[in-house]
Amino acid sequence: MTAAMAKLYFNYSTMNAGKSTLLLQAAHNYGERGMEVFLLTARLDDRAGEGRIGSRIGLGRPAETFGPEDDLSARIAAEHQRRPLACIFVDEAQFLTEDQVWQLARVTDDLKIPVMCYGLRVDFRGKLFPGSASLLAWADVMREVRTICHCGRKATMVIRQDGSGRTVIDGDQVQIGGNETYVSLCRRHWREAVGDRPRTQAQA
Repeated sequence: MTAAMAKLYFNYSTMNAGKSTLLLQAAHNYGERGMEVFLLTARLDDRAGEGRIGSRIGLGRPAETFGPEDDLSARIAAEHQRRPLACIFVDEAQFLTEDQVWQLARVTDDLKIPVMCYGLRVDFRGKLFPGSASLLAWADVMREVRTICHCGRKATMVIRQDGSGRTVIDGDQVQIGGNETYVSLCRRHWREAVGDRPRTQAQA
């Protein structure tokens, strides 16, 4: 991928589809060719350890962290001055703000550096995350990372469960958790799990 081909990518899926594994593999490929990369992950998700991107199959790598207050274009530009960056990788991209997605678009357009974002598309209520909505609107390339429901169909939704395994249908959009908290399902089985829903989320 050359500077002339720089694009903003959004690789999206539901939980446990292997997004972080794909990110780490792609970053490794750049490194094998002697090219510098810059890895970012959400500060609030430290399941793999603070400042670390980790996958379910045991791969991991240190990363810089971002919060909603960070100016990502300024941070990346400063790092690019220090060392020539060939690609930016962003894990947990659903936690980006709308402004930060626009900042990443600027990085691609103005610095000519490709930006690869990996994240969830929708939350447990079936609603888009703000960062994901902005990426769906502005990314040059969108790629679905597929995983499957227990029935064998493509999983596009996710449910949140409590400690007893019961489906949770209300609550904050963000609650960090893994397999003990979230289960990926096809739309049909998500509907069964949440009691059908929308209709404005059952008039929430």
